[in-house]
Amino acid sequence: MKGIKIEDAVARIPDGASLMVGGFMGVGTSERIMDELVRQGRRDLTVIANDTARSGIGIGKLVDARALSKVIVSHIGTNPETQRQMIAGDLAVELVPQGTLAERVRAGGFGLGGILTRTGLGTAVEEGKTRIEVNGEPFLLELPLRADFAIVHAKQADYACNLAYSLTAQNFNPIMAMAADVVIVDAEDIVPIGVIPPDSVRTPGVLVDYLLNRGA
Repeated sequence: MKGIKIEDAVARIPDGASLMVGGFMGVGTSERIMDELVRQGRRDLTVIANDTARSGIGIGKLVDARALSKVIVSHIGTNPETQRQMIAGDLAVELVPQGTLAERVRAGGFGLGGILTRTGLGTAVEEGKTRIEVNGEPFLLELPLRADFAIVHAKQADYACNLAYSLTAQNFNPIMAMAADVVIVDAEDIVPIGVIPPDSVRTPGVLVDYLLNRGA
């Protein structure tokens, strides 16, 4: 088992790193790792995630601490602080349609050169992007996304670091575990091998670099 103390895991994340953070509105996001990033005073981070949650919740803690220089997300409507920092010019925000965001992350994890989508054609989303025609139909080429680190929250991890997720908490976590150079996992429960049914393993242990010790 690749166990590590939380402070040691976060210490491996330098200022200026890019992070993929799983979850949806804080559900499926590691609150422990968000707290530790703030405690260690990280700065100039780029976060790729579905959203920035709310003040004091999930990624919202990093926003409150002004730890971020850029976010690539599908929306910021639930976090007024993200909006304030964007309007003030303190935080760069790249808005990506939700399905496109998920597919760009998947493309990064699966080694694809990009995806083709009709979403955003004829809107501001199209600006600066390549338009490709397939069978007479126009599509936008959206490039893959990868990050230095993925912050993954799981329901269970076994001693081989195979991961299972709970319901909607699996949003973005499995694909982000595929699309980062280093994967750090916070699991609610660590169980013996065999407790997680093989069909319930959504992330195989070979993808996991570090698993946080419980109580650490």
